[in-house]
Amino acid sequence: MALSEASEKSWDEPADRAAAGPLSSRKRPLAPPYVGRIARRPQQPPVPLSLAPGAVELTGPVFGTADVSPSDADLTRQHGGEPLGERITVGGRVLDGRGRPVRGQLVELWQANAAGRYRNRLDRHAAPLDPNFTGAGRALTDDEGRYRFTTVRPGAYPFPSAVHPNAWRPPHLHFSVFGSAFTQRLVTQMYFPGDPLLPYDPIWNSVPDARARERLVAVYDPELNEPEWSLGYRWDIVLDGPDATWTEEGR
Repeated sequence: MALSEASEKSWDEPADRAAAGPLSSRKRPLAPPYVGRIARRPQQPPVPLSLAPGAVELTGPVFGTADVSPSDADLTRQHGGEPLGERITVGGRVLDGRGRPVRGQLVELWQANAAGRYRNRLDRHAAPLDPNFTGAGRALTDDEGRYRFTTVRPGAYPFPSAVHPNAWRPPHLHFSVFGSAFTQRLVTQMYFPGDPLLPYDPIWNSVPDARARERLVAVYDPELNEPEWSLGYRWDIVLDGPDATWTEEGR
């Protein structure tokens, strides 16, 4: 999710997307300005790391075959029963700016359940919790940079806003890619195609570039379907370059 400049327009006022190519003829979806980016800014001056130059890049996550198992990527098999909701398979590739696969990367996923509630003590949404769904998983990319998760499609949930009292967040998945050091961690969000809530979402609309917003939306991919089990969505994560996936702090 990119928390960069939000639209200054109101919910009821039309505006054009400033984008080249086929997206230029579309109207830019509107939402109230997203103020969370301001609240997330550090309030204290940075603290310099007491490490030799470059050492921080050498102290990152190191994983062996026993640390991340294939079962960690199946969020529907983490409890004794089946979670409620529509089962989905989400897969794609982690790539660098030149389109090369990024191998052995830790990819984490977390999400709300099918009713739109997180298993978090701070989530006070009146939707029910699912005793068979925790909402968190992880996977390592293979030699082609591919990752794959099985989960349930999350539900929408209310998003209290000072600008609009009846805002709802569209269903989305949170993703994290660690890189080779913790300082390189990328955190972003994936959305679902054809969602009618997207035009009204201040976080999605905080991405100023229309093409970058579209890259946060997954593509339905029947090749990822599991027969009689789950629907498939493809979503690639690009770490740098002009097609980079937007993060919480922009690009």
